[in-house]
Amino acid sequence: MKNKKNKGPVAVSASQVLPQADGGYLIALFNAGRYADLEARARQLSVQYPSSGFVWKVLGTALLVQNKDGLEALQNAVALLPGDAEALSNLGNVQKAQGLVQEAAASYEGAVAIRPDFVAAHYNLGIALKELGQTEKALASYRQAIALLPGFVEAHFNLGIALKDLERRDEAMASYRQAIALKPDYAEAHYNLAVALKEAGQLDEAVRCYRQAIACKPDYADAHCNLGVALEAMGQLNEAVASYRQAITLQPGMAAAHNNLGNVLKDLGRYEAALGSLQEALRLKPDFADACNNLGNAFKDLGRLDEALQSYRRALALDPDATDVLGNVLFTSNYLAGQTPDELLVLARQYGEVVQRKAYSFTNWSVERDVHRPLRVGIVSGDLCLHPVGYFVEGVLRALKAQSADSIALFAYATHVRHDALSERIKACCVGWCQATTMSDQALAQRIHADRIDILIDLSGHTAHNRLPMFAWKPAPVQVSWLGYFATTGVAAMDYFVADPWTLPESEGAPFTEQIWRLPETRLCFTEPAVDVAVSPLPALQNGHITFGCFNNLTKMNDEVVSLWARVLKAVDGSQLMLKAEQLDDPGVCEMVKARFADQGVASDRLVLEGRSNRTDYLARYGHIDIALDPFPFTGGTTSAESLWMGVPVLTLAGERLVSRQGVGLLMNAGLPEWVATDADDYVAKAVAHARDLMALSALRAGLRKQVLASPVFDAARFAQHFELALRGMWARWCQQATQG
Repeated sequence: MKNKKNKGPVAVSASQVLPQADGGYLIALFNAGRYADLEARARQLSVQYPSSGFVWKVLGTALLVQNKDGLEALQNAVALLPGDAEALSNLGNVQKAQGLVQEAAASYEGAVAIRPDFVAAHYNLGIALKELGQTEKALASYRQAIALLPGFVEAHFNLGIALKDLERRDEAMASYRQAIALKPDYAEAHYNLAVALKEAGQLDEAVRCYRQAIACKPDYADAHCNLGVALEAMGQLNEAVASYRQAITLQPGMAAAHNNLGNVLKDLGRYEAALGSLQEALRLKPDFADACNNLGNAFKDLGRLDEALQSYRRALALDPDATDVLGNVLFTSNYLAGQTPDELLVLARQYGEVVQRKAYSFTNWSVERDVHRPLRVGIVSGDLCLHPVGYFVEGVLRALKAQSADSIALFAYATHVRHDALSERIKACCVGWCQATTMSDQALAQRIHADRIDILIDLSGHTAHNRLPMFAWKPAPVQVSWLGYFATTGVAAMDYFVADPWTLPESEGAPFTEQIWRLPETRLCFTEPAVDVAVSPLPALQNGHITFGCFNNLTKMNDEVVSLWARVLKAVDGSQLMLKAEQLDDPGVCEMVKARFADQGVASDRLVLEGRSNRTDYLARYGHIDIALDPFPFTGGTTSAESLWMGVPVLTLAGERLVSRQGVGLLMNAGLPEWVATDADDYVAKAVAHARDLMALSALRAGLRKQVLASPVFDAARFAQHFELALRGMWARWCQQATQG
C-alpha cells in the first residue's frame, strides 16, 4: 500500500504589516512559481520587518516547496500570527517532513480548529494520525476532507488504505473505486483495489485491476510482481513467470520478485532455475526470511534435506516465531531416517508454544452437553480438492452423509482457493461450506465458534495450507487431528490424534501432545478412483524381467533408500526400477537420480524415470510395474492405496514411527502380511522371493483389486461406522468431563 504525500494548496495572503507593494510582489513571485527568488526576497524583508508574521510565513512556504528546512521560519510565523490557519498547516507539513509526526498532527488540528473548512489541513491531519496508529481518527479526518471537497481523489484513496488497515475491506474497495471513478488513470488506486480483491479471493477481478494499473503505468514494477502472485494463485504458472520476469526487468533489485519467481519455478519443476532465483533474492536481501523458507522448500523437494533444514533455520534466526517455517522444519524432519519420535515431539512442542502465545483461546462454547444429540462436526483443510487428502476423505464423507445424516451434520472450512469437481462432491456431503482462505486465524476461529461446532477435525497437520495456529484458539470444545498428517501437531488445544493398531500399536509409547484414539482397523480409507483403468496382466510375463516401481514424492528417496533399492536390483538379475514423480520433469533431477544409483553400482539403463501426468495416465503406468517398493522412513499412503487398486503389491519396511508404518497399516488391512519386511535384509529377501515366483505374482495381481475393495482400506461404509463411534466417544468424554468440571 502507498500513502500519498502531503498535498493541498499552500496559500498566502498579504498582511497590512508590510507595505502593500512588497506584499503584492511576494504573492506574485509565489504565483509565478519563482520560489528561489521568493525565498531571497522574503529573507531580505525578514531582516527589515522581523515582526511581520506574513514575511516569515512566506519565507517558510518558499523553503517548504523547495524541500528546504522551513521549520524556524514557520514557527516564527505561527507565533506572530496565532490565528493563521495556513501558517499552522504549513508548519505541520514541515514538521511531518522532518519526522515530527506528533507535532505535525497538533499543528493540523490547530489549523482546522481555526478554519473548519480547511480541506488540505483535514487531509494532512488524516495522514499524520494514520502514521501515529490512530487509524479510526484518521478516517474522520479523511471523511471531513471529502465532505468539504467530494472530488478530492487522494482523500478517497487514503481513506481506502485506512479502511483496509482496519480490515474493513469492502469499504476500502468502495473508496478505491471512488478514487478511480474520479481519476480513471490512477494506477495506484487500481493497484490497491487489486490487492484487496486478491485478499478477498476474487482472483479474476484482481488480475483485471492489476492489468489496469499496468495499462495506466507500464513501468509499475510492483503491479507486475503482484499480478504474478494472483496468476500463480489461479494456477496460471507460466503467466506468473512472465509477470515476475517483467517486474525484474523494470526493477532488477526487487528481491520479492526474485523470490516469487523462484517459488513458481519450483512448482513448475524447474529446480535449477528456482534455486538461482531464490539465491539471488537472498543476495539482494540477506535478511529475507521468506526467501530462506522458500529455498528450504526447493532443497526439500530435491531431497537435499540437510540444506533444506539449514535454510529453514536461517529463516528462523531472522523470524523465530514464523509458524510456517517451524512447521516446515517439523514436516521435513519426518523424512530423516535417524529422526526419533522423541526428537520430533520436542520440535512439535516448540511450534505449539509459539502458536499458543499468539492465540486467545475460547473457554466457553454455545453447545448443549447432550451425549445423544446430533453432532455438528467441522473439517478444516486446504486439500478438499483433487489432492491425496481429497481422495481419502471423499468416500468417508459420502458414507457419513448416507448413513448418519440424522446424527452428524458436516461443515467444511476450505483453507485453499482451489475448487474443482472433487471439491463440489465433498461440498455436497456438507450442510455448511466456508471458503476460509482469506480469513485470519481469529476471524476463522470466531466463525467456527459462531457455527457452534462440537468437534473440529484438522486434515492438514503441518502440510501446505494448514490452519493449525487457528486451532490454538480452541473454537470447538473437541478438536481432532486426522488423515493429512502422521505425527503430533504439538498444538496443546488439539485433543485427539486418530490412529489405528497397526500404525501406532498400543504396546509402543506415543510421543504425542494429543491423546491417541485408535480406530479398530485402519486410520486410512481410500476412495475408489472414478476412472476406467483396468488391471493389466503381469508385465514380467511379457518383458522377461521384473520391473520394480515407486511413484512416491522423490523427497522420500533418501540415501538409505537408494542403497537398499540398489541391493534389490543387484539381487534380481535383469530387473529394472521405474520412478515416477513430478520432480523428474527436470532433466537435471533425472541426472542426479542416475548419479546416485551409479554410486551404488546400478547403471542408468536399469532406471526408467518419468515426470508428472494426469491421474488416468498416472494410474495406467502401474500396468508397467510388477512390484512397488515403498520408501522409508516416510512410507507411501496414497501411492500405496492406488498401487494395490491397480493390482500391484507393495513391499514395505516397518519402522518405529507412524509415518514409517503407514505401509504396514495398509498391507495388514488388505490381507498382505507377507509383504511387510522387518529390516533391510528381510526387505531384500522378500523382494527376491516375490520376484522369482511369477505365477504367484500373476495370480495375486489378477485378484488384488477385488480383494482390496472388500477390505477396510476401501470399505467407506465400514470405516464411517467406526469413525462415527470414535467421534461419539470423544464427545461423550468431553460431556462427562465438562459436567464433572
